[in-house]
Amino acid sequence: MTALPPCPKCNSELTYQDAQMYVCPECAHEWVSTAASADTPIASAEPERSVRDANGNVLNDGDTVIVIKDLPVKGASSALKAGTKVKGIRLVEGDHNIDCRIEGFGGMKLKSEFVRKA
Repeated sequence: MTALPPCPKCNSELTYQDAQMYVCPECAHEWVSTAASADTPIASAEPERSVRDANGNVLNDGDTVIVIKDLPVKGASSALKAGTKVKGIRLVEGDHNIDCRIEGFGGMKLKSEFVRKA
């Protein structure tokens, strides 16, 4: 069995290997294994986030979308009508994954399944 290198941050000998990374349990420092091949990509800590509209198109921050169905809005006297264009969306985590500002309604959160990319 090969000896694992000590932590470069705190010099702890209690390091362990996790895939292509070394991890120190004392200071939580992680670093790339020198034995790992340069051709092998290291998996990122965050999975790739992909938000899709009702037609399956990938949405990005700053896109313009169109509402495809009348949506009731709590606290408003009228519903958000189908065909309303929403400019400059921001993608966020959660059930309502689009954060936007709609004229006449203000800041809102929408579900991507009720919009299509313009």
